Amino acid sequence: MTDDPLPPTATSPPSPTTSPVRRLPELTQKAMWTTAVLTAAAVTVLWWPATAGLTGADLVKARLDALKIGLSIGVGSGGVVALYLAWRRQHSTEADLDNRDRALAHQERAADDVRADAIERRITELYTKAVEQLGSDKAPVRLGGLYALERLAQDNETQRQTIVNVLCAYLRMPYEIPEPPADDADAEHREQHRALVQEREVRLTAQRILADHLQPDRVTAYWGELDLDLTGAQLIDFALAEARLGTTTFRNATFNGKTTFVKTTFTDRIDFKRATFSESVEFDASTFCKDAPFQAANFNSLAWFDQAKFHRDALFQSAIFATDARFYEAKFSGDAWFRAVSVGGEVRFDGATFADEVIFERANIIDRVVFENAKFASIPLFIGGSVGGETIFDEATLKGEPISSAALPGEDAARGPRDDEEA
Repeated sequence: MTDDPLPPTATSPPSPTTSPVRRLPELTQKAMWTTAVLTAAAVTVLWWPATAGLTGADLVKARLDALKIGLSIGVGSGGVVALYLAWRRQHSTEADLDNRDRALAHQERAADDVRADAIERRITELYTKAVEQLGSDKAPVRLGGLYALERLAQDNETQRQTIVNVLCAYLRMPYEIPEPPADDADAEHREQHRALVQEREVRLTAQRILADHLQPDRVTAYWGELDLDLTGAQLIDFALAEARLGTTTFRNATFNGKTTFVKTTFTDRIDFKRATFSESVEFDASTFCKDAPFQAANFNSLAWFDQAKFHRDALFQSAIFATDARFYEAKFSGDAWFRAVSVGGEVRFDGATFADEVIFERANIIDRVVFENAKFASIPLFIGGSVGGETIFDEATLKGEPISSAALPGEDAARGPRDDEEA
């Protein structure tokens, strides 16, 4: 039921060939005979030519000395040969050990490669099977596929974003919220209703999996700042509290039931343009690190942004609040855009901080606007719109100085419709 690609399989690079240590050349028979001949030649030279002309005791003594010297040469040559043989034997032993270590290391690398390939193949098999389960027409089988993907992501960090993409793709699939069947509904309609109810449970499970693994407080269960693409999704009682998210898209999404993003941090780009919230929504203590686009969003019940932090621009142009909107102690570090906003109740900014411009151009607010204890860096602009109730600035300050509605430009626009509204 998804078009997400299979998880990538990693092929390990071939292991480098070993470079065996060379053995020393052997002491050949020819070399040994050459040593013996040279020793005999030295004795012969010392025996006859070196003793020529000597007689008697001198001759005997000289030849004995020659014999001693020759024997010493022979013993020394033999010692050299023995030392060479011992050294060569030691070197050969070390070479054998080194080559065995190299061969063992190569075998271990090869075994690691085989294991890695086996793991990647196993991951691909599990992933493929789980995704196939999501396409089943039986709800229990689809649930099994979701849980299999959850286990796979928990055990394999590199697969988490891919699996989250699959969950989001599943939630983006068309879905109709089930309504209770009529008392006189036939068997076919009751079976359709039963299937929709079962599918609702599958979707709630997918939402729960996302919520459970996007909360840093859960430590080992936290999957990281992953991206969510829920464009146009039908979401049910969506709860993503205390989460930390990457790029997040809810454009054109419909939030059925109560929605909560309490204490959630949006670290990257977000998009709530044209999203619909059927019941109350809470963004209390949430943090928007980039622009917060809510243009043309529909809030059909209470909307709470108490203590929310907007690090860049807050963009609510053309948003529709069917009833009250609340921004108690919210902090707007960039511009606060409420141009052409429509509010069916009151808007409260008690204790809010505005570090840049505040624009209510062409805003239409049925009830009052409250800025008690609010702090402004620039004068809020109410131009070309209407406010049905009071605009209250009790104990509000502009760059540290007390302000009131009487001191603001566009006073008539703040109090009611302007004569030149259409202009």
